[in-house]
Amino acid sequence: MFTLLKSCTKKDLAFVQAPSFLVALLVAELFYKFHSFLLETGAFLVTWLVLDAALTALISAFRRQPTLPTQR
Repeated sequence: MFTLLKSCTKKDLAFVQAPSFLVALLVAELFYKFHSFLLETGAFLVTWLVLDAALTALISAFRRQPTLPTQR
């Protein structure tokens, strides 16, 4: 966790990590009722990982979109 906070920029933390963390926390709170702290924590972390990977891929796909050539 410390490495994550240290290596990420504030912009990355605000626009990628925080939203994926909050959505994963909400999903875990609403749907994960395993009656085991370890299982629920593991499921939360996997959910956060999947959401973070999807959001990162989505952002990088939008950044790599080719621009239309300008007309003269």
